[in-house]
Amino acid sequence: MSTASLHASAVELLHAWQPTGTAAESLRYTMLAFLDAAPRACLREHVPGHITASTFLLSDDGERVLLTLHPRIGRWVQLGGHCEESDSTVVDAALREAVEESGIPGVRIEPQLYAVHVHPITCSLGVPTRHLDLQFLAYAPAGAVPVRSDESDDLRWFPVDRMHTV
Repeated sequence: MSTASLHASAVELLHAWQPTGTAAESLRYTMLAFLDAAPRACLREHVPGHITASTFLLSDDGERVLLTLHPRIGRWVQLGGHCEESDSTVVDAALREAVEESGIPGVRIEPQLYAVHVHPITCSLGVPTRHLDLQFLAYAPAGAVPVRSDESDDLRWFPVDRMHTV
């Protein structure tokens, strides 16, 4: 697929998203301006910062969320990562990352944007950059058993109502 379709999908998602509050609205406009200025901003090669795609993978009943203990940052976070040129859309990237990192087939992703987040990080580029993270909700099939990949130090289900304490 083309980088243009990946970029266009990020712009479309941000335009369709209904943020709650002025801070989220401001962040949306900042991300749209960033994308407008950088046609390859969805790829990790864009050193000043790049769009990433992540997923809050919920159990089929929505009671638990699968988190990964990220080896680079040493914290429990949602599944996700960099968009690849082979991804048609940012939603495709988020789903690919969720399946790769969870080892769970049959994940069902909600195609609309759930939230956005920007954070400084030294990612696989090896230099400080920013991740402009587009975040999605997805559901695992009933009885799903996660399988840790080499991109994680650990992988666990946490009760959704404990999310603020993880």
